[in-house]
Amino acid sequence: METSMSPVQANSPMLYETDYLQWIETTVEQLQQRDYAQVDWVNLIDEIADMGKRERRSLKSNFIVVLLHLLKWQYQPECRSGSWEGSILEHRRRVNDALADSPSLRPYLEEIFEECYTQAVKQAKAETGLPMKTFPQQCPFQLTQVLADDFLPE
Repeated sequence: METSMSPVQANSPMLYETDYLQWIETTVEQLQQRDYAQVDWVNLIDEIADMGKRERRSLKSNFIVVLLHLLKWQYQPECRSGSWEGSILEHRRRVNDALADSPSLRPYLEEIFEECYTQAVKQAKAETGLPMKTFPQQCPFQLTQVLADDFLPE
């Protein structure tokens, strides 16, 4: 015998924990039908807030990878490879796509530029075996260069 759930049960906080996809579909349906009284607002608000955090984390991660490979490209010219260039292009594309989709991320990127550079230097040191003093304390690249499709340091 099949039991049907009431809308409250169908989108209870428990559904969020047990079947995330079903929770999303139910929430979308409730919003489309303007059935606001049944929406699991607590989890919906958390999810929307987390979406912004994920966008910022993804942007930061991709930006660090671009900086890392630009540093490796500049300070280990004997090891340059298509793989490094491909990584620069791919992660640069991801950063630029994120900025195109959400222009409000640009001030955030400018804000975290130096922090990302510091992280990229630490990783470059670890990956190349070069001493930390090899890399400038301040980023040798401008933001516009880092984001430019055709920029590779000498």
